[in-house]
Amino acid sequence: MAAWAPLVPFVKARCGLTEGMLGLLLLCLGTGSILAMPIAGALARRFGCRAVVVATAGLICVALPVLATTSSLGLLVVALFLFGAGLGSVDCVVNIQAVIVERASGRPMMSGFHGWFSIGGIAAAAGVSALLSLGASTLAAVICVVLGIVAVMVKAGPELLPYAGEGAGSTLALPRGIVLFIGILCFIVFLAEGSVLDWSAVFLTSIRHVDPSSAGLAYAAFAATMTLGRFAGDGIVRRLGGRRVVISGGLCAAAGLGIATLIPSWEAAILGYGLLGIGCSNIVPLLYTAVGRQDVMPEHIAVPAITTLGYAGILAGPALIGFVASATTLPLALLTVAGLLVGVAISGRVIRI
Repeated sequence: MAAWAPLVPFVKARCGLTEGMLGLLLLCLGTGSILAMPIAGALARRFGCRAVVVATAGLICVALPVLATTSSLGLLVVALFLFGAGLGSVDCVVNIQAVIVERASGRPMMSGFHGWFSIGGIAAAAGVSALLSLGASTLAAVICVVLGIVAVMVKAGPELLPYAGEGAGSTLALPRGIVLFIGILCFIVFLAEGSVLDWSAVFLTSIRHVDPSSAGLAYAAFAATMTLGRFAGDGIVRRLGGRRVVISGGLCAAAGLGIATLIPSWEAAILGYGLLGIGCSNIVPLLYTAVGRQDVMPEHIAVPAITTLGYAGILAGPALIGFVASATTLPLALLTVAGLLVGVAISGRVIRI
Protein backbone atom coordinates (compact mmCIF):
# COMPACT_ATOMS: atom_id res chain seq x y z
CA MET A 1 0.00 0.00 0.00
CA ALA A 2 2.69 2.47 1.02
CA ALA A 3 4.79 1.69 -2.07
CA TRP A 4 2.19 3.58 -4.10
CA ALA A 5 2.74 6.94 -2.36
CA PRO A 6 6.25 7.67 -3.78
CA LEU A 7 4.98 6.78 -7.28
CA VAL A 8 2.23 9.40 -7.35
CA PRO A 9 4.39 12.36 -8.55
CA PHE A 10 5.84 10.19 -11.34
CA VAL A 11 2.38 9.09 -12.47
CA LYS A 12 1.16 12.71 -12.42
CA ALA A 13 4.09 13.89 -14.55
CA ARG A 14 4.07 10.93 -16.96
CA CYS A 15 0.36 11.25 -17.71
CA GLY A 16 0.28 15.06 -17.63
CA LEU A 17 -2.39 15.18 -14.93
CA THR A 18 -3.68 18.29 -13.21
CA GLU A 19 -4.32 18.22 -9.45
CA GLY A 20 -8.04 17.88 -10.10
CA MET A 21 -7.58 14.98 -12.51
CA LEU A 22 -5.25 13.25 -10.06
CA GLY A 23 -7.81 13.64 -7.28
CA LEU A 24 -10.48 12.02 -9.44
CA LEU A 25 -8.13 9.20 -10.38
CA LEU A 26 -7.33 8.50 -6.73
CA LEU A 27 -11.04 7.97 -6.17
CA CYS A 28 -10.67 4.88 -8.39
CA LEU A 29 -8.31 3.39 -5.82
CA GLY A 30 -10.68 4.08 -2.93
CA THR A 31 -13.70 2.90 -4.90
CA GLY A 32 -11.98 -0.36 -5.78
CA SER A 33 -11.11 -0.94 -2.13
CA ILE A 34 -14.56 -0.24 -0.75
CA LEU A 35 -16.40 -2.28 -3.39
CA ALA A 36 -14.06 -5.26 -2.99
CA MET A 37 -14.26 -5.59 0.80
CA PRO A 38 -17.69 -7.21 1.20
CA ILE A 39 -17.02 -9.42 -1.82
CA ALA A 40 -13.68 -10.48 -0.30
CA GLY A 41 -15.43 -11.41 2.94
CA ALA A 42 -17.93 -13.59 1.07
CA LEU A 43 -15.17 -15.22 -0.99
CA ALA A 44 -13.18 -15.92 2.18
CA ARG A 45 -16.23 -17.61 3.70
CA ARG A 46 -16.53 -19.80 0.60
CA PHE A 47 -12.88 -20.50 -0.24
CA GLY A 48 -10.98 -19.62 2.95
CA CYS A 49 -8.62 -16.83 3.98
CA ARG A 50 -5.59 -18.43 2.33
CA ALA A 51 -7.02 -18.57 -1.19
CA VAL A 52 -8.37 -15.01 -1.13
CA VAL A 53 -5.24 -13.43 0.36
CA VAL A 54 -2.93 -15.17 -2.12
CA ALA A 55 -5.16 -14.39 -5.12
CA THR A 56 -5.69 -10.72 -4.27
CA ALA A 57 -2.02 -10.25 -3.37
CA GLY A 58 -1.40 -11.50 -6.92
CA LEU A 59 -3.75 -8.78 -8.18
CA ILE A 60 -1.59 -6.18 -6.42
CA CYS A 61 1.54 -7.67 -7.99
CA VAL A 62 0.00 -7.35 -11.46
CA ALA A 63 -1.28 -3.79 -10.95
CA LEU A 64 1.87 -2.23 -9.47
CA PRO A 65 4.11 -2.56 -12.56
CA VAL A 66 1.32 -1.12 -14.71
CA LEU A 67 1.03 1.87 -12.38
CA ALA A 68 4.79 2.34 -12.56
CA THR A 69 4.99 2.41 -16.36
CA THR A 70 1.73 3.29 -18.11
CA SER A 71 1.05 6.67 -19.70
CA SER A 72 -2.44 5.65 -20.85
CA LEU A 73 -5.17 7.31 -18.82
CA GLY A 74 -7.62 4.48 -19.47
CA LEU A 75 -5.16 1.81 -18.38
CA LEU A 76 -4.28 3.88 -15.34
CA VAL A 77 -7.93 3.99 -14.29
CA VAL A 78 -8.26 0.21 -14.60
CA ALA A 79 -4.95 -0.46 -12.82
CA LEU A 80 -5.82 1.88 -9.93
CA PHE A 81 -9.22 0.26 -9.51
CA LEU A 82 -7.71 -3.25 -9.48
CA PHE A 83 -4.90 -2.12 -7.19
CA GLY A 84 -7.47 -0.69 -4.77
CA ALA A 85 -9.54 -3.86 -4.99
CA GLY A 86 -6.47 -5.96 -4.16
CA LEU A 87 -5.51 -3.73 -1.23
CA GLY A 88 -9.02 -3.67 0.19
CA SER A 89 -9.41 -7.41 -0.15
CA VAL A 90 -6.11 -8.26 1.52
CA ASP A 91 -6.74 -5.73 4.29
CA CYS A 92 -10.18 -7.17 4.93
CA VAL A 93 -9.27 -10.87 4.86
CA VAL A 94 -6.08 -10.66 6.92
CA ASN A 95 -8.17 -8.96 9.60
CA ILE A 96 -10.68 -11.82 9.43
CA GLN A 97 -7.80 -14.23 9.95
CA ALA A 98 -6.42 -12.05 12.76
CA VAL A 99 -9.78 -12.11 14.58
CA ILE A 100 -9.92 -15.92 14.35
CA VAL A 101 -6.30 -16.45 15.41
CA GLU A 102 -6.50 -14.05 18.35
CA ARG A 103 -9.73 -15.65 19.60
CA ALA A 104 -8.22 -19.14 19.32
CA SER A 105 -5.04 -18.07 21.11
CA GLY A 106 -6.92 -16.73 24.13
CA ARG A 107 -4.55 -13.76 24.47
CA PRO A 108 -4.27 -10.22 23.01
CA MET A 109 -2.51 -10.28 19.62
CA MET A 110 -4.33 -7.72 17.47
CA SER A 111 -2.16 -4.69 18.30
CA GLY A 112 0.96 -6.61 17.28
CA PHE A 113 -0.64 -7.56 13.95
CA HIS A 114 -1.47 -3.92 13.26
CA GLY A 115 2.01 -2.91 14.41
CA TRP A 116 3.52 -4.98 11.62
CA PHE A 117 1.12 -3.27 9.23
CA SER A 118 2.65 0.07 10.35
CA ILE A 119 6.19 -1.30 9.92
CA GLY A 120 5.29 -2.43 6.41
CA GLY A 121 4.09 1.06 5.56
CA ILE A 122 7.28 2.67 6.83
CA ALA A 123 9.52 0.11 5.11
CA ALA A 124 7.76 0.30 1.75
CA ALA A 125 7.55 4.09 1.60
CA ALA A 126 11.15 4.51 2.74
CA GLY A 127 12.47 1.67 0.57
CA VAL A 128 10.81 2.78 -2.65
CA SER A 129 11.80 6.40 -2.00
CA ALA A 130 15.40 5.34 -1.39
CA LEU A 131 15.55 3.30 -4.60
CA LEU A 132 14.13 6.17 -6.61
CA SER A 133 16.56 8.65 -5.05
CA LEU A 134 19.44 6.33 -6.00
CA GLY A 135 18.38 6.51 -9.64
CA ALA A 136 16.32 3.34 -9.97
CA SER A 137 13.43 3.46 -12.38
CA THR A 138 9.87 3.30 -11.05
CA LEU A 139 9.55 -0.15 -12.65
CA ALA A 140 12.69 -1.44 -10.93
CA ALA A 141 11.47 -0.08 -7.59
CA VAL A 142 8.05 -1.75 -7.80
CA ILE A 143 9.58 -5.00 -9.05
CA CYS A 144 11.48 -5.09 -5.73
CA VAL A 145 8.16 -4.65 -3.91
CA VAL A 146 6.52 -7.36 -6.02
CA LEU A 147 9.37 -9.78 -5.29
CA GLY A 148 8.95 -9.04 -1.59
CA ILE A 149 5.22 -9.79 -1.77
CA VAL A 150 5.87 -13.03 -3.66
CA ALA A 151 8.49 -14.10 -1.11
CA VAL A 152 6.06 -13.47 1.75
CA MET A 153 3.27 -15.39 0.01
CA VAL A 154 5.56 -18.35 -0.69
CA LYS A 155 6.71 -18.45 2.93
CA ALA A 156 3.50 -17.57 4.78
CA GLY A 157 0.80 -18.53 2.28
CA PRO A 158 0.70 -22.23 3.19
CA GLU A 159 0.22 -21.26 6.87
CA LEU A 160 -2.83 -19.04 6.26
CA LEU A 161 -6.20 -20.42 7.34
CA PRO A 162 -8.07 -22.51 4.74
CA TYR A 163 -11.38 -21.29 6.23
CA ALA A 164 -12.85 -18.00 7.48
CA GLY A 165 -14.92 -18.71 10.57
CA GLU A 166 -18.43 -19.91 10.97
CA GLY A 167 -21.86 -18.52 10.18
CA ALA A 168 -23.79 -17.61 7.09
CA GLY A 169 -25.19 -14.39 5.72
CA SER A 170 -25.77 -12.24 2.70
CA THR A 171 -22.72 -10.89 0.92
CA LEU A 172 -24.13 -7.37 0.94
CA ALA A 173 -25.59 -7.39 4.47
CA LEU A 174 -25.55 -3.96 6.07
CA PRO A 175 -23.90 -3.64 9.49
CA ARG A 176 -26.37 -3.60 12.36
CA GLY A 177 -26.44 -3.42 16.11
CA ILE A 178 -23.08 -3.51 17.83
CA VAL A 179 -21.30 -4.06 14.49
CA LEU A 180 -22.67 -0.76 13.17
CA PHE A 181 -21.64 0.95 16.41
CA ILE A 182 -18.10 -0.44 16.16
CA GLY A 183 -17.98 0.62 12.50
CA ILE A 184 -18.89 4.19 13.43
CA LEU A 185 -16.10 4.20 16.02
CA CYS A 186 -13.69 2.96 13.32
CA PHE A 187 -14.88 5.78 11.07
CA ILE A 188 -14.05 8.35 13.77
CA VAL A 189 -10.59 6.97 14.52
CA PHE A 190 -9.71 6.72 10.82
CA LEU A 191 -11.08 10.24 10.38
CA ALA A 192 -8.60 11.40 13.02
CA GLU A 193 -5.78 9.56 11.21
CA GLY A 194 -6.84 11.09 7.90
CA SER A 195 -6.85 14.53 9.48
CA VAL A 196 -3.17 14.09 10.31
CA LEU A 197 -2.30 12.78 6.85
CA ASP A 198 -4.12 15.51 4.92
CA TRP A 199 -4.31 18.49 7.26
CA SER A 200 -1.41 18.47 9.73
CA ALA A 201 1.07 19.99 7.27
CA VAL A 202 -1.49 22.60 6.20
CA PHE A 203 -2.15 23.45 9.86
CA LEU A 204 1.56 23.81 10.67
CA THR A 205 2.32 26.01 7.67
CA SER A 206 -0.79 28.22 7.65
CA ILE A 207 -1.57 28.49 11.37
CA ARG A 208 1.78 27.92 13.09
CA HIS A 209 3.85 29.39 10.21
CA VAL A 210 6.27 26.47 10.06
CA ASP A 211 8.53 26.25 7.01
CA PRO A 212 7.01 23.84 4.45
CA SER A 213 10.17 21.74 4.49
CA SER A 214 9.49 20.87 8.14
CA ALA A 215 5.74 20.45 7.92
CA GLY A 216 6.04 16.67 7.65
CA LEU A 217 7.27 16.44 11.24
CA ALA A 218 3.71 16.26 12.54
CA TYR A 219 2.88 13.14 10.54
CA ALA A 220 6.29 11.64 11.34
CA ALA A 221 5.62 12.08 15.09
CA PHE A 222 2.14 10.60 14.70
CA ALA A 223 3.33 7.57 12.68
CA ALA A 224 6.27 6.87 15.00
CA THR A 225 4.24 6.94 18.21
CA MET A 226 1.43 4.93 16.64
CA THR A 227 3.86 2.19 15.59
CA LEU A 228 5.51 2.08 19.02
CA GLY A 229 2.12 2.09 20.72
CA ARG A 230 0.92 -0.86 18.68
CA PHE A 231 3.94 -3.01 19.48
CA ALA A 232 3.50 -2.24 23.16
CA GLY A 233 -0.27 -2.62 22.91
CA ASP A 234 -0.75 -6.35 23.49
CA GLY A 235 1.16 -6.22 26.77
CA ILE A 236 -0.73 -3.11 27.86
CA VAL A 237 -4.07 -4.76 27.04
CA ARG A 238 -3.10 -7.83 29.10
CA ARG A 239 -2.33 -5.64 32.11
CA LEU A 240 -5.10 -3.05 31.89
CA GLY A 241 -7.85 -4.68 29.85
CA GLY A 242 -9.28 -3.62 26.52
CA ARG A 243 -11.91 -1.25 27.89
CA ARG A 244 -9.41 0.82 29.86
CA VAL A 245 -7.13 1.02 26.83
CA VAL A 246 -9.94 2.30 24.60
CA ILE A 247 -11.03 4.85 27.23
CA SER A 248 -7.51 6.10 27.97
CA GLY A 249 -6.54 5.97 24.28
CA GLY A 250 -9.52 8.04 23.19
CA LEU A 251 -8.86 10.63 25.89
CA CYS A 252 -5.12 10.73 25.05
CA ALA A 253 -5.88 11.18 21.35
CA ALA A 254 -8.42 13.93 22.04
CA ALA A 255 -6.01 15.69 24.39
CA GLY A 256 -3.20 15.44 21.85
CA LEU A 257 -5.27 16.98 19.07
CA GLY A 258 -6.45 19.65 21.51
CA ILE A 259 -2.88 20.50 22.51
CA ALA A 260 -1.78 20.64 18.87
CA THR A 261 -4.66 22.94 17.99
CA LEU A 262 -4.90 25.26 21.00
CA ILE A 263 -1.34 25.84 22.22
CA PRO A 264 0.28 28.43 19.89
CA SER A 265 3.66 26.85 19.25
CA TRP A 266 4.92 24.36 16.69
CA GLU A 267 6.65 22.32 19.41
CA ALA A 268 3.29 21.80 21.13
CA ALA A 269 1.79 20.79 17.81
CA ILE A 270 4.43 18.10 17.30
CA LEU A 271 3.89 16.86 20.87
CA GLY A 272 0.14 16.88 20.35
CA TYR A 273 0.29 14.85 17.15
CA GLY A 274 2.60 12.38 18.90
CA LEU A 275 0.01 11.96 21.68
CA LEU A 276 -2.67 11.52 19.03
CA GLY A 277 -0.65 8.65 17.56
CA ILE A 278 -0.24 6.98 20.97
CA GLY A 279 -3.92 7.37 21.74
CA CYS A 280 -5.16 6.01 18.41
CA SER A 281 -2.62 3.21 18.17
CA ASN A 282 -4.56 0.46 19.91
CA ILE A 283 -8.18 1.56 19.48
CA VAL A 284 -8.78 0.09 16.01
CA PRO A 285 -7.06 -3.23 16.84
CA LEU A 286 -9.29 -3.53 19.91
CA LEU A 287 -12.36 -2.72 17.83
CA TYR A 288 -11.48 -5.70 15.62
CA THR A 289 -11.14 -7.78 18.77
CA ALA A 290 -14.62 -6.61 19.80
CA VAL A 291 -15.98 -7.74 16.42
CA GLY A 292 -14.62 -11.21 17.12
CA ARG A 293 -16.54 -11.33 20.40
CA GLN A 294 -19.97 -10.24 19.16
CA ASP A 295 -22.58 -12.67 17.90
CA VAL A 296 -24.85 -10.33 15.91
CA MET A 297 -23.05 -10.98 12.60
CA PRO A 298 -20.42 -13.58 11.54
CA GLU A 299 -16.94 -12.14 11.12
CA HIS A 300 -16.80 -12.74 7.36
CA ILE A 301 -19.56 -10.10 7.13
CA ALA A 302 -18.77 -7.97 10.20
CA VAL A 303 -15.05 -7.42 9.47
CA PRO A 304 -15.64 -6.13 5.89
CA ALA A 305 -18.41 -3.91 7.24
CA ILE A 306 -16.28 -2.13 9.83
CA THR A 307 -13.25 -2.04 7.51
CA THR A 308 -15.35 -0.34 4.85
CA LEU A 309 -16.61 2.24 7.33
CA GLY A 310 -13.03 2.82 8.45
CA TYR A 311 -11.87 3.38 4.88
CA ALA A 312 -14.74 5.81 4.44
CA GLY A 313 -13.33 7.79 7.35
CA ILE A 314 -9.96 8.06 5.61
CA LEU A 315 -11.44 8.85 2.20
CA ALA A 316 -14.33 11.15 3.06
CA GLY A 317 -13.25 12.40 6.48
CA PRO A 318 -10.55 14.86 5.38
CA ALA A 319 -12.99 16.36 2.86
CA LEU A 320 -15.55 16.81 5.66
CA ILE A 321 -12.88 18.56 7.71
CA GLY A 322 -12.28 20.86 4.74
CA PHE A 323 -15.98 21.71 4.51
CA VAL A 324 -16.17 22.51 8.23
CA ALA A 325 -12.94 24.53 8.03
CA SER A 326 -14.26 26.58 5.10
CA ALA A 327 -17.47 27.34 7.01
CA THR A 328 -15.65 28.12 10.27
CA THR A 329 -11.88 27.77 10.80
CA LEU A 330 -9.40 24.90 10.52
CA PRO A 331 -8.68 24.86 14.28
CA LEU A 332 -12.41 24.56 15.02
CA ALA A 333 -12.72 21.71 12.51
CA LEU A 334 -9.86 19.86 14.20
CA LEU A 335 -11.37 20.44 17.64
CA THR A 336 -14.56 18.86 16.34
CA VAL A 337 -12.54 15.71 15.62
CA ALA A 338 -11.12 15.90 19.15
CA GLY A 339 -14.67 15.97 20.49
CA LEU A 340 -15.56 12.88 18.48
CA LEU A 341 -12.52 11.11 19.99
CA VAL A 342 -13.90 11.85 23.45
CA GLY A 343 -17.04 10.02 22.29
CA VAL A 344 -14.87 7.05 21.32
CA ALA A 345 -13.39 7.05 24.82
CA ILE A 346 -16.85 7.02 26.38
CA SER A 347 -17.82 4.09 24.12
CA GLY A 348 -15.14 1.97 25.75
CA ARG A 349 -17.51 1.50 28.67
CA VAL A 350 -20.20 -0.20 26.60
CA ILE A 351 -18.46 -2.46 24.08
CA ARG A 352 -17.22 -5.95 24.90
CA ILE A 353 -13.45 -6.17 24.46
